[in-house]
Amino acid sequence: MSNPSSSTQQPNIGKTILEDFRRGDYEREMRRDFNDLKEFMLTEDRKKRLAGMGRVKQWLYIAWWFLEGLILKLTPARRLLLLIAFLLLLSNLNRDGGAEGTHILGALVLLFVLMLELKDKLLAHEELEAGHAVQDALTPERSPQVAGWGLWLFTRSANEVGGDLVDYIQINKQRVGITLGDIAGKGLRAALLTAKLQATIRALAPDIDSLSDLGGKLNHIFCRDSLPNLFASVVYAEIQPEHGLVRLLNAGHLPPLILRGTSIEKTVKGGMALGLSPQAAFNEQRFELSTNDMLFVYSDGLTDAQNDTGAFFGESKLMELLPQLAAYPAQVVGERLLAEVDRFVGEARASDDISIAILKRL
Repeated sequence: MSNPSSSTQQPNIGKTILEDFRRGDYEREMRRDFNDLKEFMLTEDRKKRLAGMGRVKQWLYIAWWFLEGLILKLTPARRLLLLIAFLLLLSNLNRDGGAEGTHILGALVLLFVLMLELKDKLLAHEELEAGHAVQDALTPERSPQVAGWGLWLFTRSANEVGGDLVDYIQINKQRVGITLGDIAGKGLRAALLTAKLQATIRALAPDIDSLSDLGGKLNHIFCRDSLPNLFASVVYAEIQPEHGLVRLLNAGHLPPLILRGTSIEKTVKGGMALGLSPQAAFNEQRFELSTNDMLFVYSDGLTDAQNDTGAFFGESKLMELLPQLAAYPAQVVGERLLAEVDRFVGEARASDDISIAILKRL
C-alpha cells in the first residue's frame, strides 16, 4: 500500500493554497459539508427538536451536539488530550504574558489531536481506494458485444465503494448472463458481500440451467453465509445471440421494464430477496423481445436520487423519459437518462448507488 510520506514529489503548499483561493465557490461547498455533518452527527430525534427552536437556540444546540459527538467518537487517550487542550486554551494564568505560552501549548495539543484524526482518515481512505480499484477491475465493460443485441451496463457508487452489482458473463456460445444486484446498505460491508455474490453467480450459473433452481441455490448460500438482517435483491437475465428470448430471475428487486415502441410493461414481481428466508421459492420468467424492444433493469438509487431540496427523481419521471428515448441505441438511452438524473440532483451529494442494465434487441 502506498504511503503518503513516501511520495517522491510532495505538492507545493503555497501553490496549492493559491489555487484554492482562485477556485472560489466555497459557500455552496461549505453548505453541503455542513448538511452532511448534520446528517452524520444528529439523530432523528434531535433533528425534530431543532425544528421547533428559534434560529439562535438552534445554533447553540447544534454547536454543543457537534462538540459532544466529536468528543464521544474519539479514543479515550485523544479525548483526554482534547480536554487538556481546551483547559489550556481557556486558562488565564496571569496578566504578564504567562497565559500566551499556555494558549500556544493548548493550540499545539489541539493540532496534534487533529493530525491523529487526519492520519486515521487518510489510512481509511487508502483502504477504500484499494477496494474501489478492485471493484472497478471486477466490473465488466459497459457495452459487451453480443450478436443481435445492444447492451449497456452501468454502475456508480455513492461512496468510494458500493453495494450494487452489475455483471456480464459469457457462459457459452448460446448463453449470456447479465446480473444487476443491490446489497442492503452501502459502504465497505455491502461492497464485500457484492463481490461474494458476483463470484457465487459466476460459479453457479454455468452448471445450473433452471433459473428457479439458480435462485434457490443463491438464496441457500446467502442465508448460510451472510450476516444477520442483511439481504440482497438480484435480477439475473440470460439471452442468446441472434435470438429474442429472455429468461429472467427476479429475487426481490424492482420489476424490470420492457419497452415495446413507446409503451412500457412491468415484468412480473419476483420472489423474496436473497437472505430473507431459507424457504424462499423463485420462478423463472420468459418473454420474447422483438426488434427495437428493450429490457430496462435498474436499482432504486436511480428513482431515489435526491436534489438539495430533498425531492426524489421518482418513478413517474423515469416512466415519462423512457418512451422519449426508446428509438435510440442502448448506450444513448443510458447516457441521456443519467444526464437527466444528474441535472435533477444538481450539487446534492449522492445518497445511494445507481446501477442500470439495458438490453435492446437489434
